[in-house]
Amino acid sequence: MFNFQGKTVVITGASGGIAVSCIEKLYQAGAQLLLTDIQLPALQQLAARLDPSAQRILTLAQDVADSAQADAVMQVAAERFGGIDILIPCAGLYRACALKEMSDQEWSKVTAVNLDGVFYSIRAAIPYLHQGGAIVNVTSMAGHKGSYHHGHYAASKGAVLNLTRTLAMELAPHIRVNNVSPGLIDTPMIQALMQEKGEQLLAQTPLHRLGRADEVADAILYLASDFASFITGETLHVNGGLYIAS
Repeated sequence: MFNFQGKTVVITGASGGIAVSCIEKLYQAGAQLLLTDIQLPALQQLAARLDPSAQRILTLAQDVADSAQADAVMQVAAERFGGIDILIPCAGLYRACALKEMSDQEWSKVTAVNLDGVFYSIRAAIPYLHQGGAIVNVTSMAGHKGSYHHGHYAASKGAVLNLTRTLAMELAPHIRVNNVSPGLIDTPMIQALMQEKGEQLLAQTPLHRLGRADEVADAILYLASDFASFITGETLHVNGGLYIAS
C-alpha cells in the first residue's frame, strides 16, 4: 500500500521492536534508510539481512542524548543520500521508579533520551529536510494520562506531544509533524508491567489484547506517507481502546 521509492528515512533508536517493524516495511516500500542506535551490532545484523549489498541502508552508532552526535548523523544522511525526507525519532527509555525515590541522575537519564534526544534529532535534521517531508514522533499513552512509577517517562513523552504541535506550526507549510501514541504493545519494554498487572490491563482494553509492533508501524508509515498529506500537528492513538476506557 505504501510507496516510499526514492525517499530517505532517518530512524533513531532503530533496534527497538516498533522501529524494526517500521524499517522492514519502509525497506519493502522502496525507501533508503539511515538507522542509528546506541547498540549497533543488532542493527547491523538487521541491515545485513534486509540489504546485503548495503546500497539502501546505512547504520551508525548514536547516543541521542548527545547533540553533537545528532548533528553528525544528519550531515551523513545528507552526504550519503542527498537530504532527508522523513525523520522518525524512535529512541526511548522506560524505567520504573517512584518520583519520591527518584535521583537527579535517574530523572535526567530518561528525559535526556525521551525529550532532549527528540529535540536534538529534529533540530539537526531541519536544514536537510526536503520540502514535502515529514516528521513522525513516537510518544506514549503515558504522555496523555501519566503513568504510575514512570513519572520521568510520562513527563518526557507529554512534552514531546507539545513539541510536535509547536513544530507543526513552525515548520509549516513545507514539513508536516505528527505523533503516534502507542498503548500496550507486545515488546520487551512492557514485560515487567504485564507480569505485574497484565490481566487487569487487558481486561480494561476494549480489544482485549496487546498491540503488535507492526500495527504501530503501519500508523507511523501512514503519517509519514502522502496518504496523510493534509495532516499535521495531530496524534494518532494505537492502543486498542485502552485510552478511552481506562
